[in-house]
Amino acid sequence: MTSIWKKPISLDAVSRSGDGTAVSHLGIEFLEVGDDFVRARVPVDERTKQPFGLLHGGVSVVLAETLGSVGAYYSSPEGWHAVGLDINANHLKAARSGWVTGTARPVHIGKSTQVWAIEMVNEEGELTCVSRITMAMLAPKAS
Repeated sequence: MTSIWKKPISLDAVSRSGDGTAVSHLGIEFLEVGDDFVRARVPVDERTKQPFGLLHGGVSVVLAETLGSVGAYYSSPEGWHAVGLDINANHLKAARSGWVTGTARPVHIGKSTQVWAIEMVNEEGELTCVSRITMAMLAPKAS
């Protein structure tokens, strides 16, 4: 398979991009960059649970948006940027402990928009959430 990445990408680079942001505050860890996907995980702990002891649905959305944003940025040409335009999430199974791992793959990579699908699973491999994000692609500003 041919790689979709148009900018130099590495696990180290995407991991460093979250330093000092919500990504690091929530304990999100990037795990893998493949030819057509990005994978990261989030802990189910005191930082990420809602008051009833479950992974907060909003944290699943943060994981999804993080993965979709990273994917869109690195699959766009140099100088281009990506911003979230729309995101949805279907919460399918609660997570009470451990880790939830998300994998983002492109559905559409266009010049003005990208669409990414993100599947999140618990440590048993059970689907906990599915999300889809549409990214607006911003061309470099003329100097």
